[in-house]
Amino acid sequence: LEASVEPTWDGCFQQLENIERPFEYCWSPVSHLLAVKNSDELREAYESVLDAATAFGLRMSQSQPIYEAAVAIRDGEEWTKLDPAQQRIVEKAIQSAERSGIALEGEQRERFNEIARELSQLSTKFSNNVLDSTKAWELTIEDKADVEGLPDSALAMAAQSFNNAESTEGEATAETGPWRFSLEAPSFLPFMQHCRNRELRENIYRAYISRASTELQEGEFDNEPLIERILELRNEKARLLGFESFAELSLDAKMAPDVAAVDDMLEKLRQASFKAAEGDLEELQALATESGETESLMHWDIAFWAERLRETRFSYTDEDLRPYLPLEKVLDGMFALTKKLFGITVREGVGVPKWHDDVRYFEVLDHDKKVPIAVFYLDPFSRPENKRGGAWMNTCLSRRKVDGVLQIPVAHLVCNSTPPVGDQPSLMTFREVETLFHEFGHGLQHMLTVIDHVDAAGINGIEWDAVELPSQFMENWCYHRPTVENFSGHVETDKPMPLELFDKLVNARTFRSGSLMLRQLNFGITDLALHSALPADSDGTAFDVQQRVSGRTTIMKPLPEDRFLCSFSHIFAGGYAAGYYSYKWAEILSADAFSAFEEVGLDNDPEVIEKGRHFRNTVLALGGSQHPLKVFQEFRGREPDPQALLRHSGLA
Repeated sequence: LEASVEPTWDGCFQQLENIERPFEYCWSPVSHLLAVKNSDELREAYESVLDAATAFGLRMSQSQPIYEAAVAIRDGEEWTKLDPAQQRIVEKAIQSAERSGIALEGEQRERFNEIARELSQLSTKFSNNVLDSTKAWELTIEDKADVEGLPDSALAMAAQSFNNAESTEGEATAETGPWRFSLEAPSFLPFMQHCRNRELRENIYRAYISRASTELQEGEFDNEPLIERILELRNEKARLLGFESFAELSLDAKMAPDVAAVDDMLEKLRQASFKAAEGDLEELQALATESGETESLMHWDIAFWAERLRETRFSYTDEDLRPYLPLEKVLDGMFALTKKLFGITVREGVGVPKWHDDVRYFEVLDHDKKVPIAVFYLDPFSRPENKRGGAWMNTCLSRRKVDGVLQIPVAHLVCNSTPPVGDQPSLMTFREVETLFHEFGHGLQHMLTVIDHVDAAGINGIEWDAVELPSQFMENWCYHRPTVENFSGHVETDKPMPLELFDKLVNARTFRSGSLMLRQLNFGITDLALHSALPADSDGTAFDVQQRVSGRTTIMKPLPEDRFLCSFSHIFAGGYAAGYYSYKWAEILSADAFSAFEEVGLDNDPEVIEKGRHFRNTVLALGGSQHPLKVFQEFRGREPDPQALLRHSGLA
């Protein structure tokens, strides 16, 4: 291509798409499997070609002839012949090339590429260490007194976990134990919320905040040196490109105009939530004291007493909700909602290969059409032995035209929800339901795109701090009574969640919202601080930076030995480096978008359907073909207003 490239769409960018397609087709599944079916053999295979894959990406982005052709297209007569999506792709390609060191020469270019290769390796190593460290730690309890207070669902899962362990004889029961607990969220969170043994809560909490550090496993899976090296390399990369810091480099390609604008947004939210968070802690301490606790609350007490306060104030627990939230019913209700809003039908498909028996395969049909417009895989359950924690949507294949024939988009939706136990189906927590809706929102934007140019189709080409808009938008429907009636059905009677229980759920929506807001702000501000300068320039290590930021973003400062950063995969092994603030930036967009539905009345079906189609035709359809602010304005008719987020959070 470099030898024959022409400054036209067909002579340059269409050819690039043809080159990238086989790479997407083979590398996407391999990368995906590393996250959901990890093994020593796959790691070895992956790492053996990782350098080559990285080099391919650099080779594509640092091609001088292609860069010059892109600039010629932008500056020439060809420009007016392109549609808006094509123009965005050309502009993004030029920006990407410049951010990939196209202007660097000689030793600087060589050093830049060395940094890219090492960062790719460090990212993979960081992720593997978190997985291995989480998998290696366990807490086995044999005395029934020590699990007093834990719900039946947690005990059943802990007994099943014990039986599944290779070193056991598989004779544990929920009633008699032994019970095996892990640092995976479906095990860890119920333990912290319900275990009455304070010493055991402290034990598992300290392990959780020490994952992938020397504090937990004496260096075997230690991410501490990786953190310092990653930050050092990112800042060196930024300075090679002419930026003062990696944060400046990161923000250069985002919706937010600069670091100062992000700081301003985060600070406004911090001020709005800090006093509320102080009040939250005071309430927990008061309840604990009234209940006979003689000591001041520590970190391992917060989840426990928060759950007791929820029970006292709203007279329900997460466990009261579980029987009404079987996965199958939740899926049916979620698909019914998207059919109403967006006019799509989701049906389960058959006859495709899967990487695990848990995996489901679905087809998405538009209106009355019989041919799918998209498909997706759902991998719903926690599998700590070979699947990394968290939840995410990944593109498997993007929408594109191949020799005039449409390739439909394919998505991977991955969660770590509570698995089935024995003969009982998966009974979800409400937070797991919200997470499923969240990831399906990402999937909808990937699957309902109408853009045929791959670099602007779906989530491709969308500024990172706007990509959470549809996912967070979908979460809001989890508090809409008709939607909840559709996705809830008691595991034994199939009756929907009672109105009384739903009302308690809605009333509790803003429960401890100041604390939860502050927690996310702490992560975002820490991330930005770490990437705004080298830790060495900030007088200390990354953990010193974390502690300093926590001084103004937490009510209860982290323990001195807290090593949460060692498992902060979002910024050290994911795409959120100097971008974790994106969750709050996009939440402003999503809350304001949902308020458009509130304004017409959520139960006003004709108006809601009309708004839903408009949302589909703008936010979900246009993908990266236009700047996200323009897309938002096209949907909302104005610029975003942060008041909706503060109102939804009970902080306005």
